Amino acid sequence: MLILGGTSEARALAAELVAREVPVTSSLAGRVAQPRLPQGDVRVGGFGGPDGLARWLTDHGIGAVVDATHPFARRISASAATATASAGVPVLRLERPGWQPGDGDDWHWADTLADAARLLPRLGTRALLTTGRQGLAEFAGLDMWLLARCVDPPDETDGPLPARLDVTLSRGPYRVTDEVELLRRHRIDVLVTKDSGGDMTSAKLHAAREERVPVVVVRRPPRPEMPRSADVKSAVRWVVDRTAG
Repeated sequence: MLILGGTSEARALAAELVAREVPVTSSLAGRVAQPRLPQGDVRVGGFGGPDGLARWLTDHGIGAVVDATHPFARRISASAATATASAGVPVLRLERPGWQPGDGDDWHWADTLADAARLLPRLGTRALLTTGRQGLAEFAGLDMWLLARCVDPPDETDGPLPARLDVTLSRGPYRVTDEVELLRRHRIDVLVTKDSGGDMTSAKLHAAREERVPVVVVRRPPRPEMPRSADVKSAVRWVVDRTAG
């Protein structure tokens, strides 16, 4: 079976299936220089669109596909929906629940990164951006100080960068105490994040609440209609039911 991966859930699913001796190939987009590799076979790079993915599924005798990509990886999910329908292969979307605000949170929802950028000047003057390097161009027109936290540094392929931009490179999971220290050290007065969900990067939200920092949260994009699971355990059952024998 094929896992469209890159998330912690994808790695956990691969590990569970390898332990059950289910033949697994995990596909990674290749956008991170040194990704965390899952157990089982791994391929890196695109398939050439829905038609290319459909051919790959057929050529490799894939019996089931789990789309466990990041909640904001919209393009590959659209390709997976089209390709699996064309190849007649069952598909499941494994997606962690989104975050929800709690008592004391000051959240401002945005539909896109461009909408988030428009909100920022009303909320603060020094922003922490945790939305990834590929969306930094949306903030290029802002006349405010920005700190972007990324796994890999931005380059010329990411488009124009904000004039007053600092970059810090790191990868989660993060601790609340460290996130509070980061906010204080850089005098951050507004945080921007995507609604990624999960525990690996949620510490920044607790830190923002503690420091009374407003948060701009970018909503998840719409996804194609397909069966869904919110946890690895149920995804394992779904795969085993479709690949047994």
